This record gives sequence, C-alpha cells and structure tokens, in this order.
Amino acid sequence: MTHDHDLVLRPTEAQTAAALAPPPGRTGGDLVVETLRSLGATTVFGLPGQHALGTFDAVGRSDLRLIGLRTENNAAFAADAYGRVTGEAVPLLLSTGPGALMALPALAEAAAASAPVLAIASQVPVAGLGGGRRGHLHELREQSASFRDVVKSVHTARTQSQIPSVIAEAWESALTAPHGPVWIEIPEDVLRAETMIPQVTGVDATPRELAPRPELTALAAHWLGRAARPVIIAGGGVIRSDAAGKLRLLAERLNAPVVTTFGGKGAFPWNHPLSLQSWLEDRHMTDFLEDADVLLVVGSGLGELSSNYHTFFPEGRVIQIEADLGKLESNHTALGIHADARLALQALLETAPERADDSAPERVAKVLSEIDTRLSGQDVAVERQLLASIRAALPARSPSFWDMTILSYWAWSAFDAKHPNTMHSAQGAGGLGYAFPAALGACVAEPDTPVLAVSGDGGAMYSIADLATAKQHDLDVTWLIVDDGGYGILREYMTDSFDGRTTGTELTRPDFTALARSFGVAASTTSPQSLRDDLKHALATPGPTVLVLPVTLRMFAPTHLPAE
Repeated sequence: MTHDHDLVLRPTEAQTAAALAPPPGRTGGDLVVETLRSLGATTVFGLPGQHALGTFDAVGRSDLRLIGLRTENNAAFAADAYGRVTGEAVPLLLSTGPGALMALPALAEAAAASAPVLAIASQVPVAGLGGGRRGHLHELREQSASFRDVVKSVHTARTQSQIPSVIAEAWESALTAPHGPVWIEIPEDVLRAETMIPQVTGVDATPRELAPRPELTALAAHWLGRAARPVIIAGGGVIRSDAAGKLRLLAERLNAPVVTTFGGKGAFPWNHPLSLQSWLEDRHMTDFLEDADVLLVVGSGLGELSSNYHTFFPEGRVIQIEADLGKLESNHTALGIHADARLALQALLETAPERADDSAPERVAKVLSEIDTRLSGQDVAVERQLLASIRAALPARSPSFWDMTILSYWAWSAFDAKHPNTMHSAQGAGGLGYAFPAALGACVAEPDTPVLAVSGDGGAMYSIADLATAKQHDLDVTWLIVDDGGYGILREYMTDSFDGRTTGTELTRPDFTALARSFGVAASTTSPQSLRDDLKHALATPGPTVLVLPVTLRMFAPTHLPAE
C-alpha cells in the first residue's frame, strides 16, 4: 500500500552535499540568478540601477547572458520580442522608481500582445515597503500599484527564502495562456545580504493548460459543419499557441475562408485559395464577414482594429475561442470558448465534419479583387511598391518589426508575412519606439537570422541610443527609417480632421546616416526605386546597418468613416 508520505521526492547525494556546503559569498541576488537558471533562462535584458546592483553582481558571476540596452523601455521592448520569437519567459532586470517606471509603456505593449516578460525590479529596503515613506532614493508610495493594472500578475519577495517560490510562481503565470508580462519586486537589502540558503537546484513552474470544455466544441463543430457560409478570423492567439497548422487543416476541412488580424499575420498562407489575407480595414471585407452565417473567431477579441474601428456587426452566429477571459464576448455575443487556441482547434478537428463548398475560393477571389480595385483608384502606387520591395528583399524566415508609422499601417493590411511569428508590430498598445529595440531582442533570440526594423523618423528618435547596443553586441539588424520630417500619420489625421491644420507634427531631426556612422554602424540613403536592392544588400551584410528612406507616404482612404 502506498501512502502520500512515500511520494515525497528525496534529495540526491549531490543535492545533499550542495545543501551542506553552499558556496560562500552568495547573496539574495544569487538566489534570483539560480532560480532563473533552474527554470531554463539563458538570457536576461535590462540595465543596472543602485538598488538592483545585488542582482546585477550575481548575473555578472553567472553564465547568464546580459543584454544591456540604453533605456529601460527599450530593454523591455527587446525582452518582449525575445519572448514573442521564442515563446519563452524572458527576464527583464530593472531598478527602483524612475528605472522601473521607464518600462511601463513597453510592458503595456507586452500585455496587449501577450508577450511573456518576467520583469524583476528592485525595491527600497524592507523597512520602507508598504508606504512607510522613509525617504529612500527612488521611493514610491506603492511601486507595484503603478504596474498592477498593466501586467498580468504582481509578486513580491520580502525575504530571501521567498525568492525562488515567488519567481517560479511568476514564471508559471507568464507562460500560462494567455501569456503576458508579470511583475516581481525584491527589496535592495534582501538582494544584497549574504544568504545561508542552499543553491537553488530544483524549481518547477509548469504552465497550466487551458483546455476547452467538450460540450462547447461539440456545439461549435455542429454549427460549422452545417454552415452555408462559414468564415474564420484568426488572431494572435493562433500564433502564440503555435496552431497555424491546425488552423489550415480546419479551414480546408470546412472550406472556410480565413482572414488574419494584424496580430495574427502569418497564421494562414497569404496566397492560399481560402486566404482573405489581412484586409480588415476595408468595407468590402467587413461586408463579407458580416454575411457569414457562422463566424469562427480564434485568438482575437475583435477589438478596434480587427473590427474596422467597431463598424463590423456580424449577422450570423459567432463562435469565439479566446484564452483571455476578459476578451470573451467583450464586443459581440458569441458561443464563447475559454481555451488555448491550439487545444480548441484540435478539438474541432476531431469533431467537425468535412464540408464541401466549391464556391468558397471564388468568393474569396471576388472580395480581394474588389479591394484591389478600390486601392487602384487611389494614388498609393508608391506605398504598395515599397511593401513589394521589402517583401522581395527580406528572407522568408526573417522576423520583421514595425513601429507606429504609415508604412507599418500599410503592412498590417498588405504585407505577406510568409510564415507564422515573423511579423511583429506595436499595434497592441500603439506606443512609439518599438521596432528597433524589439528587433535587437529578436537578433539575440535568433543570432543566425537577419532581422528587419521599420520606423518613421519620429519613432526612430525614441530608439537612436540603442545603435550603441547593436554595435556593442554586433547584432545582425537592418533598420529602415522612413524620413518624412515629422509624425506622418498624425499629420494625416490632423490635416483630415482640423481643416488642414497641424500642430506639433513637424520635427527637426538629425542626419540619420551621419548619426549612425558616429556609432560605427554602416548607414546609407536609399530611394523607392533602389530600396529592394539596397535592402537586400544590407540584410546580407553581417552586423547592424541603417537605411534612410526620405519619402512622404499617405494612407489608403478609410472605409469606416461616414461618407461625406
């Protein structure tokens, strides 16, 4: 007969020896590092501050690779991208107060995009926690309160013995669907004090699976199998759960057209006969989706951008598969299935019948033709050609990162990502300065793959200091800066909305090529005509490169506004 106490794992001889004779001179910072290594971390991002020196000293004595960027926000963007590309939890090391707060915009983007960033910040000494107001440097009344409504979960280690369990708990939270950034705080004196706690050797933080309820997937399969005009909207959840293959199998079984959201780029083959591509900001597509008698939404909350600015009102039944409970039925009444996209799609594959429909490819081709006709009637040939040139120059497996700039707004709808998890942008939270530091994080994650960043001149100024990071680590990044002398998309919005007036959109900016060269980074100016060849050459050249494209672009005409 087996009793519960017989199942307790007993230490090995090596673990017992390590516990009896831990290395001298270890601190709370070492417990942080040992826990991260035990959980599988190999790389950390961040930059030091006074209260966090205990952690950084331990990192320096370890085999963790530290990638130090020049601002906390950029370090968080880099960690975000590393997490998106690898699917792993990524440690981000921050200091207290101003250093911590500098990462807020990037953590907001990580939250919107479900990137598993493990932000580990220092805190004032223990005596100053809880609003004690002892006047410590960097003191905030309640530091974690600034992050609680941004990150997925908040964790505090007040003693050294709490550190391994707190980090493991946060790690599990970050990687349990829906993925997301988490916040950990550890006081400075806890990090710096010597510890008698043995080396951390066995920490488990297995993420929980979020499986669908079978009665829900059975009903969804029944609706889809009997549908006359089923359509699938595939969001970022398909990418994050590595479910693109299952999505394709289900679409082909159902003969259901598929459109991807901007966060779901690459989830379905661009030129597949059932592919509606990503033209969500188009009334022809909105009408097509509204006409579906059964709409399957996978891994998307159908927010502002995915619903053509909330002008989309489905007329048929809606099935929504979503790991984020707060997004379930948040915009439309649906059969809500709270589940990881991969597990839910697998359940549908096991239960949905095959559905014959020879008309689906023809209907897809028709709506895409209508969209092309609409664009052809506008003066946007340069914008379309630029995207074609980038696609031709960029290797199919290379990741690309896009800032909030006009060319990126085009790319959301019109760029073929080729493969899942290769196109990323800041459209989750919409902050400037994302593309270049995020591309640096991807370079660290995939060191043998050239990476592209695309920014406007306004967004580039947020990130220019990290040319030094690219040079220091010899990262294989090509940075395309579209220079139109200002915040181009805001210029368009203001011109259209305020009788042609603009305020604050025009910028004095540096000579970007000369500035990049001052960092020791190769740089040159390109043109719409030479971009394809120049970009191809830059991507094939090892190390960082900057290409500056002086051009003023325009957006395609919106379809969500009332006709004048």
